[in-house]
Amino acid sequence: MSKEKTMNVSSSGATENGSWLSEMFHFGAYKPLQGKAVRQVTFAAMVFALALSCYRLSLMLQTTQWSAVQYPLPLALLLIGGWICYRAVNIPKFADFLIAVQAEMNKVSWPSKQELIRSSMVVIFVIFLLATVLFGFDLFWMWAFRAIGVLKG
Repeated sequence: MSKEKTMNVSSSGATENGSWLSEMFHFGAYKPLQGKAVRQVTFAAMVFALALSCYRLSLMLQTTQWSAVQYPLPLALLLIGGWICYRAVNIPKFADFLIAVQAEMNKVSWPSKQELIRSSMVVIFVIFLLATVLFGFDLFWMWAFRAIGVLKG
């Protein structure tokens, strides 16, 4: 059995030692060996969105009177936000959720390449068939409405 650092968590998500805010100042990871892939992907997505936001902020600051802080402010926000993202994926409630997500994804029965191709072909065929049927209905109703004088053409 692996040695893992665990924390006692109350129903509100706060640790025994303090509040949710105190969780932001821990350096260790909560259950570091579980749900590693999902946590890394979640962290990367959060940091990517944060980096895009900081980049946009630096572009906006370039054209204003705040151009002196064009790079330091977004960089500081990126560093602080990166730390918050790292700690967020280690908050016990959220980390347990991500661990459960990875456990469920491991249970999924993924199709083989041939099954995927066959299924895709069926979906594409049915879409074209339905499009053709709807086009036929549209032509029929246009003809019918023109015949009774509702549409002029």
